[in-house]
Amino acid sequence: MANFQPLPIAFKELSNLSQYDIQPTAIGFNNCTLESDHYVCVREKTSEGAAQVTIIDLHNDNNVYRRPIKADSAIMHWNKMIIGLRAQRTLQVFNLETKEKLKSHSMPEDVVFWKWITERKLGLVTDTSVYHWDVFDGTAAPPVKVFDRNANLANCQIINYRVNADEKWMVLVGISQSQQGAAARVVGSMQLYSVDRNLSQSIEGHAAAFAEIRLDGAQSDTKLFTFAVRTATGAKLHVVEVDHQAENPVFAKKAVDVFFPTDAVNDFPVAMQVSKRFSIIYLVTKYGFIHLYDLETGSCIFMNRISAETIFVTAPHDSISGIIGINRKGQILSVGVDENTIIPYLLQNPANGQLAIKLASRAGLPGADDLYLQQFNQLFNGGNYVDAAKMAANSPRGFLRTPETIERFKNLPSQPGQLSVILQYFGLLLDKGLLNRYESLELVKPVLAQNRKHLLEKWLQEKKLECSEELGDTVRPHDLNLALSIYLQANVPPKVIACYAETGQFDKILPYASQSGYSPDYTSLLQHIVRINAEKGAEFATELFNAPGGPLIDIDRVVDVFLSQNMIQQVTAFLLDALKDDLPEQAHLQTRLLEMNLMKAPQVADAILNTKMFHHYDKQKIGQLCEQAGLLQHALELYEDPVAIKRVLVNSQLINSEWLIEYFGNLSVEQSLDCLREMLKFNIRQNLQVVVHIATKYSDLLGPLKLIELFQSFKTYEGLYHYLGSIVNLSQDPDVVFKYIEAATKCQQFSEVERICRDNSFYNPEKVKNFLKEAKLPEQLPLIIVCDRFNFIHDLVLYLYHNQQFKSIEVYVQRVNPSRTPAVIGGLLDVDCEESIIKALLQSVNSTAVPIDELVQEVESRNRLKLLLPFLEATLAAGNQQTAVFNALAKIYIDSNNNPEKFLTENDQYDSLVVGKYCEKRDPYLAFIAYQKGQNDLELVKITNENSMFKQQARYVVKRRDGELWNFVLNPNNLHRRSLIDHVVASAIPESSDPDDVSTAVQSFLENDLPAELIELLEKIILEPSPFSDNSNLQNLLILTAVKADKGRVMDYINRLDNYDGPDIASLAIENGLFEEALEVYKKANMDEQAVNVLIDNIESIDRAYAYADRVDTPAVWSRVAKAQLDGLRIPDAIDSYIRAKDPSNYEEVILYASEAAKYEELIRYLKMCRDTLREPPIDSALVLSYARLENLHDLKDFLDTPNVADLETCGDKAYEEGHHEAAKILFTSISNWAKLATTLVYLEEYQNAVECARKANSTKVWKQVNEACVAKKEFRLAQICGLNLIVHAEELQDLVKQYESNGYFDELISLLEAGLGLERAHMGMFTELGVALSKYHPDRVMEHLKLFWGRINIPKVIRACEQAHLWPELVFLYCHYDEWDNAALAMMEHASDAWEHQAFKDIIVKVANLEIYYKALNFYLNEQPPLITDLLTVLTSRIDVTRVVRMFEKSDNIPLIKPFLLNVQKQNNKVVNNAINDLLIEEEDYKTLRDSVENYDNYDPVELAKRLEEHDLIFFRQIAANIYRKHRRWAQSVELSKRDNLFKDAIETAAVSGKPDVVEELLRWFVAQGNKECYAAMLYACYDLIPVDVVMEISWRYGLNDYTMPFMINAMREQNNKIAHLEKENEERKSKESQAKETEDSGRILGNPLLLTAGPAMGASSAFGNGLSPQPTGFRGF
Repeated sequence: MANFQPLPIAFKELSNLSQYDIQPTAIGFNNCTLESDHYVCVREKTSEGAAQVTIIDLHNDNNVYRRPIKADSAIMHWNKMIIGLRAQRTLQVFNLETKEKLKSHSMPEDVVFWKWITERKLGLVTDTSVYHWDVFDGTAAPPVKVFDRNANLANCQIINYRVNADEKWMVLVGISQSQQGAAARVVGSMQLYSVDRNLSQSIEGHAAAFAEIRLDGAQSDTKLFTFAVRTATGAKLHVVEVDHQAENPVFAKKAVDVFFPTDAVNDFPVAMQVSKRFSIIYLVTKYGFIHLYDLETGSCIFMNRISAETIFVTAPHDSISGIIGINRKGQILSVGVDENTIIPYLLQNPANGQLAIKLASRAGLPGADDLYLQQFNQLFNGGNYVDAAKMAANSPRGFLRTPETIERFKNLPSQPGQLSVILQYFGLLLDKGLLNRYESLELVKPVLAQNRKHLLEKWLQEKKLECSEELGDTVRPHDLNLALSIYLQANVPPKVIACYAETGQFDKILPYASQSGYSPDYTSLLQHIVRINAEKGAEFATELFNAPGGPLIDIDRVVDVFLSQNMIQQVTAFLLDALKDDLPEQAHLQTRLLEMNLMKAPQVADAILNTKMFHHYDKQKIGQLCEQAGLLQHALELYEDPVAIKRVLVNSQLINSEWLIEYFGNLSVEQSLDCLREMLKFNIRQNLQVVVHIATKYSDLLGPLKLIELFQSFKTYEGLYHYLGSIVNLSQDPDVVFKYIEAATKCQQFSEVERICRDNSFYNPEKVKNFLKEAKLPEQLPLIIVCDRFNFIHDLVLYLYHNQQFKSIEVYVQRVNPSRTPAVIGGLLDVDCEESIIKALLQSVNSTAVPIDELVQEVESRNRLKLLLPFLEATLAAGNQQTAVFNALAKIYIDSNNNPEKFLTENDQYDSLVVGKYCEKRDPYLAFIAYQKGQNDLELVKITNENSMFKQQARYVVKRRDGELWNFVLNPNNLHRRSLIDHVVASAIPESSDPDDVSTAVQSFLENDLPAELIELLEKIILEPSPFSDNSNLQNLLILTAVKADKGRVMDYINRLDNYDGPDIASLAIENGLFEEALEVYKKANMDEQAVNVLIDNIESIDRAYAYADRVDTPAVWSRVAKAQLDGLRIPDAIDSYIRAKDPSNYEEVILYASEAAKYEELIRYLKMCRDTLREPPIDSALVLSYARLENLHDLKDFLDTPNVADLETCGDKAYEEGHHEAAKILFTSISNWAKLATTLVYLEEYQNAVECARKANSTKVWKQVNEACVAKKEFRLAQICGLNLIVHAEELQDLVKQYESNGYFDELISLLEAGLGLERAHMGMFTELGVALSKYHPDRVMEHLKLFWGRINIPKVIRACEQAHLWPELVFLYCHYDEWDNAALAMMEHASDAWEHQAFKDIIVKVANLEIYYKALNFYLNEQPPLITDLLTVLTSRIDVTRVVRMFEKSDNIPLIKPFLLNVQKQNNKVVNNAINDLLIEEEDYKTLRDSVENYDNYDPVELAKRLEEHDLIFFRQIAANIYRKHRRWAQSVELSKRDNLFKDAIETAAVSGKPDVVEELLRWFVAQGNKECYAAMLYACYDLIPVDVVMEISWRYGLNDYTMPFMINAMREQNNKIAHLEKENEERKSKESQAKETEDSGRILGNPLLLTAGPAMGASSAFGNGLSPQPTGFRGF
């Protein structure tokens, strides 16, 4: 195969819209927009028919965004997620990221085209005008009209609108269809408009663009307008200048021919883009051709077809300075200049040499460097220096802008009166842009020499110079700040920091060092800053320590620097910031900080300690210093020695009491108690108050008992009282409370004793009671309180009674606790107190406060109840209405039989339950009265059951009307239930006239499932005369109960009763299967429809229903009977009934059942009746179908001629399906449904008419059916007509092919597919299937087909077909064009007799991906083509594993066959290759090549090879062995082998190279022993440096070789003398340098001379090292 010539363009398919599920119908000019290379925007409809906009972000992994937006047009912004939407005349712009509307406007006329013309503006084209709309101005400003459309654009489709960069020129492009003679073509019309001139020009053209270019010698860009047009006579590309600038050269108008292929008659330009970088015009045509033209010359660079489909939209592709477009297949295509191939491509044609040079210079492209350099040298050597300077300045990628070029221009002599060439060269470079470092340096030197610093500043601001360290060094002596800016841009950290230090910009040093990653000597810098400005020094030190990456300086060094200057305040500020992390390793620095401040500024130390920011300093040391400074508080914080703590604590008056109290929280319990004891011992009066406070706060921790013991040990009840007073309210310790009561008593705080006794609940009442008895208090109130609270009433009464304190008893029951009166009375009764005293005491007590129940219980338990009668009567008279009073009186009246029944009946205040219980054993009837009074249901039921009082119980239950009570007494577990029911039925209910009583009773019987008893009850009150005989609810209930319990009585009840609810009773009867009873109820109620429903649905007698309907003769009844007859499939009877009812409502079921039963005659009668009142499509449709099924075509045609609402299409489908084709033909003809008519005609064998109908229908399904029918009838001409309409649909193609093949019509299939290739909608499947068919039936035509259409077939499918057909050359061809190089190579080797060709195989094998194929190819060539194997290895050298290849050929013993290959790859120095070559050369006895091999390639086993060569017969090989030994430092073997072969020169060289004195001495002595004096002398010369002088003198003396030795000795003595002299000189120079260095140290300063940091200190040696710091080098060198 021929070598492929690289194209000058880079062509790529970026993506395909079809892979994003975008419908093919949406891929077109009207729905798909591409405003830039960033977004593709498509309007489409979803599968559900909803409108949506799909956005594909080409710059973000082709992310897809879908939005449910309905609009007529949508366009995306160039680079923002901003979308413009147009719906009719409304325009809206939205930001999709922020979800906000940017702008909206309604246009007065339709917008026919719009697009983004700038980053901010939209261009809007209407039928009459062009508008610009700024959507980012933040206002609601409407679009601004720019110009009116010319008449030449009338009736044109607008396809583009372009605006130049300064918005001074616009062009509007449209196309229209023109008919000239017999040929039609697309005419392009353009309107060019100038804003400045306010003029328009009409131009014929199809595509246009604006561009700018910088011409040679021009001071500004030239504005160009380019457009392309294809007329009836030819095609042209025009490039013209607009807005010419006087200072620029005139651009000559260009008009060049645009080539179109002869078969592209209707092709024309559709899009144009101009690359700013390359100044190349990209022109795209309708047929997918792309043309590249040079903008300046108009020369055609390249033309080819890139798409078989029309590219309908394009945009600039900025990233490659190319063009991006979308074709109708949805392919997103990108075309740009291939920077690596375009220049070589142009240089293939010598005529394009100048164009190649200009393009390479303009865009910096490779490929023309040699030619460019040749022209430069010609100009330079010819003396045309100015043009040569221009060429150098414009050289591609600046490859001529080198120091050598500058030197060549500098060396040129200056012409009088003219600017030097070098300055002209620099001027050109400045105009072009940035100068490189060499050019910048050379330009600046003369400028600074002329003191024109302002030019340098100007160039730096304009970024014309490349900053470098050398440039900064050159500028530094003239302007330090300017040099600093250069160093900053050149990133020279040492010199930047030096300049910052020199200029005093210390605050910029650290940020810059961090940014640049450079670390200067910060200690020296800090020393310098501290001496100049202490505050700045502190700030700088803090910045150094707090650097983000960690401290940049040692804190100790910083402290020493500040302290050397006695800067306590500054070092304190620094340390406070540096030590803020409070790290353990900083303990010594914390101690040092506090120490210096406690000695110099105690208040500062106090403030530092108060912050609690340090915790690791020497606390003992700092504590002592604090105590000395009077900071006792901090001393206590720091001391840990108990003795020291006590020493400080006794001076509590000097310590803040609040802090001191808090301090005790840090001490242990033992320490705290010891300290408190020491404070009380030292001065109890002074420290008692604070001790009490401390004891109070830490009472829980120290223990109340221990503290009590402490206070008691000093006998201070006052302290104990105050201490316990603060905790007693919170303490639950009885001993604490008792001690407090005791202390309060000692301090005579009786009110406090009374409060504690009353309010506290944790003391031991027995202990306190006994203490108060013994204390003999003036008032017994505390004792009374204790006894009252803890129920010591009896003891209290005894104590007071025996001590004759009756007054206290009265006080207790009157004032303290009257509720204790019952207990007091009981106690007095127990001590046999007189009744008069007790009665008097009772009379004195407030009766409302006395618990009567308890009092009655106390007295009643002692059988003295009558004692209370006066008190109770007095209490009742006083208005006391307590229940207990009435209970007591009731008991007294019952016991005394004082008319109790009247009291119980009339009185409502007593507790019926209590009194009832009291009466149960005494008088059950009194208990019944009490329970009835209080509605004590359970107790009443119990007492009446026990005493057989069922009548009273029945009356009570009925009157009570309580459901729960009814449920209780009617419970089956109630043994007395039957007795109760009998009395209820016999007396209780008949006696009652209240409906609620009856209702509750009935409901209870129902709830308790007593139907028989309920019937008995209801018959009693309904059937017998009573107030409830006519109650409808009770009648309903009676029948209902009978239905459930006794169905035999139901019919009797229905006949006897008249006031029941008939419908409900009937429904209930039906539910319970009493159908005849239900029917009787409906008849009695004249409910005919319900009655007939019972007959039909329940009794299931249609005949009885028909008779009943005939008797009542109502439409509703007839309709119901008709429905029943229809359900019973009595279809004729049902239709007759529906007709008698004149009811068309159930037409759907009638149609369904009649159609299924084929009762079409009866159905027609029914449908005609329906049509009298209804006009429904199902009715008319059923009538049509009935005519069709009866083949009554005449009536069918008559019906169709009348107005109807039948669904004729559905009817036709059903007639077609049922085989009534003539009827279907009539129906489809009436509605002009050509698709279905065509199918029907196929069945009627009217094929020609079927094809005509299919053409009218234009439906794939119809074409398919007609095609199948025509093929079956062998009507191939008609079948081909149908087939051509089918194969354009890819989904139908496969079935069509199978149809032809299954019938054996192979040639007809091929003919059909070939005819389809010429169709406009021909697709890949057609070309593919044709290829497959040819491979099966005409294999001789396959290769021709593949060569013509390989780009349009589905290659994998055709590959499979070729494999099956054994078409091996064709298979290889397809593999190659499908980039399946692996398979192509394998196919060639497997079928070499048919497919192998050496040159083609070489081109293929280098492209395979599977490396194993290389080795298969080598084996193939080894077996099939051995002479060509070296040629194959040549192309595979860089791709194969050489080691594996060598081993493979060694295994087959074919190494000589690949000797040229081995020699070619030996430069890889591969061990296996070297061994193979060495073995081959030994075998061939080629010692010269072998010597070169072992000397140049050392990757082999030297010992093994040397041993082989050592035994070789030829001396040359043994010499090589000696050289190998020498090369690998086996000196003894090499020397021994050389001595054996008398190769003395080699032996001497080996000894000299070894550098080992023992090897040299051994060989020297061997030569002497052999008597070889010449070699002895040669050894002394060659190995001079390795032979000790003493050895030479010994040998010379022993063997008489002085004459041969003397030259050696003379030279040795000379060297010895020179060394001694050299050492003496070095010693003197060293002493001189040390002296000068000492002088320099004494006089040096930190900043050096005058701008740079040096290593010297700023003061003498003694002061420089006074703070322990030695000077450090900065790493900066001087000039």
